[in-house]
Amino acid sequence: MSRDDAEHLHEQAPDWELVDGATRIERTYRFKNFREAFAFVERAAALAEAESHHPDIGFGWGSATVSLRTKKIKGLHENDFIMAAKLDRIAAENSLPH
Repeated sequence: MSRDDAEHLHEQAPDWELVDGATRIERTYRFKNFREAFAFVERAAALAEAESHHPDIGFGWGSATVSLRTKKIKGLHENDFIMAAKLDRIAAENSLPH
């Protein structure tokens, strides 16, 4: 995906940051405590398995950071932005702050 294409799709996922020369997107979600962060990570992991699209996820007390890129092409694909939208939906369904 070209940088221009990535920037265009980024408009649909404005809470995500384009990083590493527009070859990856990343977002940090904020939570009230460790339990809520862990619950989000569990749901994100289930989604990743169902979609066979596995992000890098780091979490701790009150936050979870998700990084997406398509490893096979070593860059961004439209599916990364689709996954980002699904992760945002998971956060919203749980009434978790963004």
